[in-house]
Amino acid sequence: MSLPEVKLSDPVALRGYAHPLRMALVGLLRRQGPMTATRAAEQLGKSVPNCSFHLRQLAKYGLAERVPGADARERPWRATAAVTTWDDSTDDPALRAATDELNAAVLATYTGRAKDFLARRADEPARWRAVTGFSDASLYVTADELAELTRRIDALVAEYDERITDPSTRPADVRRVSLIQLAVTTARPTPAQDSSDD
Repeated sequence: MSLPEVKLSDPVALRGYAHPLRMALVGLLRRQGPMTATRAAEQLGKSVPNCSFHLRQLAKYGLAERVPGADARERPWRATAAVTTWDDSTDDPALRAATDELNAAVLATYTGRAKDFLARRADEPARWRAVTGFSDASLYVTADELAELTRRIDALVAEYDERITDPSTRPADVRRVSLIQLAVTTARPTPAQDSSDD
């Protein structure tokens, strides 16, 4: 199963999405479904005018849209897709600067989630503490091999996509987990460093 996605390719939209509240609003709409700016503000602890403004900005970038409400006064919003993607391989300087800005905002969000998790980890049941946490691995791979490894990881994660779109498929003891994937190269070593790495 492939989740519906929106791909950002305009520097203005990329920079527009690179805002903590906008990313939080999109995430909230994806997890909880359509809601008004008032409800979103309650959920996120923000002001209604602030959420309304940022939801309108998200609509300009194709990330949120209005949907019919229960009555004429209610004006809910929904996310336009389950996933947001962008191209990190561009050689266009303006586009690369915008994607770098968005990637930095996403990394800050991930770091915040990790810190929140560490602050409450001691309160988690032992069975959850045993399967959560941080790890890393050093690999020596080519770009093609890393692309294939990423594809395989994505395929494994996609096996759980139906639980995102159809809550009835979730087991009773399910929890939402953030599985954060970072694939980063190390600095290019000097020949002397490279030979001492064996």
